[in-house]
Amino acid sequence: MEEKNLIKNLKEGDENAFKFLVENYKGYIFNTSLSIIQNTDEADDVSQEVFIQIFKSIEGFKGKSSLSTWIYRITISKCFEYLRFKKRKKRFSQIINLFRDDGSTIDIPQFEHPGVQLEKKEDAKLLFDAIETLNNEQKTAYILKNVQGLSYKKISKVMKKSTSSIESLIFRAKKNLKIYLEKILNDKK
Repeated sequence: MEEKNLIKNLKEGDENAFKFLVENYKGYIFNTSLSIIQNTDEADDVSQEVFIQIFKSIEGFKGKSSLSTWIYRITISKCFEYLRFKKRKKRFSQIINLFRDDGSTIDIPQFEHPGVQLEKKEDAKLLFDAIETLNNEQKTAYILKNVQGLSYKKISKVMKKSTSSIESLIFRAKKNLKIYLEKILNDKK
């Protein structure tokens, strides 16, 4: 379905258009969410939230960018919104734990990406732990480029920044990842 017709049909509330949208964008949305959130169940929940947001907001879509760019923006926004909520919830839980008699702590779920082979999980976890240390802009640019495979031009549209700004963000992200990974690997020796 042509993008223009898809948008028109979505704005008219066409159920088949929404099904088409879900089928064609669920992989992009889930993979982007998973790359940022690093938990399959939580990424799945965020993906559903993204589709709900698209459904609620499609009337306001002005067409100043492509539909996929708009969807990436919503996805990234929902992911970081979720991470902020999770961080607040974790802090609150830690405060509650201070008052528990048994001194128990919260178990933090381990990251598992379904596409990573078993023997590569440790390396992937190390990389995604390193990605977590980046600021949100570097993390977003790095994930969109190196995990999602978007072009610099597409990333610049998604993040509303110039292509040179995106190149700079990715360069700094790689530099910071290298420093972090070298430190971790040197500490293991």
